[in-house]
Amino acid sequence: MARTTVSFATCNLYNLNMPGLPMYGAAGWSEDQYEAKITWLGGALKRMQSDVYGFQELWHAEALEAVIAEAGLENTHTVLAPSGHAGQSIVCAAAVRAEMLVGEPEWIVEFPPDFVLQSQGDDPQTPEIAVAIDSFSRPVLHFEIETRPSHPHIHVYVCHLKSKRPTEIHDEDWYVRNIHQRHAPGLGAAISTIRRTAEAAALRMILVERLRGTDDPVVVLGDVNDGILSNTINILSGQPNYLLGLSTGGTDAGLYSGQTLQQYRSTRDVYYTHIFQNERESLDHILVSQEFYDNSRKRIWAFDGLEILTDHLNFEDHKASGTTDHGIVRATFQYRPARVEED
Repeated sequence: MARTTVSFATCNLYNLNMPGLPMYGAAGWSEDQYEAKITWLGGALKRMQSDVYGFQELWHAEALEAVIAEAGLENTHTVLAPSGHAGQSIVCAAAVRAEMLVGEPEWIVEFPPDFVLQSQGDDPQTPEIAVAIDSFSRPVLHFEIETRPSHPHIHVYVCHLKSKRPTEIHDEDWYVRNIHQRHAPGLGAAISTIRRTAEAAALRMILVERLRGTDDPVVVLGDVNDGILSNTINILSGQPNYLLGLSTGGTDAGLYSGQTLQQYRSTRDVYYTHIFQNERESLDHILVSQEFYDNSRKRIWAFDGLEILTDHLNFEDHKASGTTDHGIVRATFQYRPARVEED
């Protein structure tokens, strides 16, 4: 097998669960709502035609298998979901072209053992800080794929970082109704932001260990719940330089955004994957290592384009229509190794 193209897609499934099962302590999908989700998601995945799909918000493996069958991919793609996953929690998942999958997937729950977010302050006016978080809210999925026999495997990570929605604090021991109630939105949003930042930093540690001093290609697919200029993306990506001469750039541990790569191919920025209160945001991202960056001296795959399925975001009837509340993003790359002149 020697592939000349490879494509990756990321899709938030909007709480894909079997009908009748509870979610977030409340009633879940009805039979009609479930069938609508299967039909719409299956059609969307069939339309995107990707080698690798990364998913967020999966509650039940059987439901994802139904989506894959609806898309006509059951004979070409392998579903990656935890064994026995049957509505008890929310995880990331994937569907991978069967002949490309190598080894067994893993779901990373715990932060790296050396992860520490603590400081006494870096100047006399800065008070000390300590954040006690040691695991991901949604386990990160990691697996490997093979595209060409003579090339290193591509490591794929599927993530779902903490949302911007304010964390509920009214059940906390310290919560005092007549004091904290009016501050709950701000305090809750701060907690969510701190958790998302910690998750981004922990995933960054995992990625750096994979990237630093190696030639392992890496792809991150995910709903990171933040935009391209956010600190979340800055942490995950390592903020590499883009505007360099052909085949002279690249960085050992940096990750390049599919959104930015697409913007260099277009005169208009129309990238958005989520709408909230009429604000269009890009929350869903595809990040790639220097082996996928056009201007890298270590380029193996050249960027061929990025597509986003977003028309359904203009309507808010997601439960009735079966649509997701996020756009589906796909990036495609062509096999085109860099030709670097020898000294």
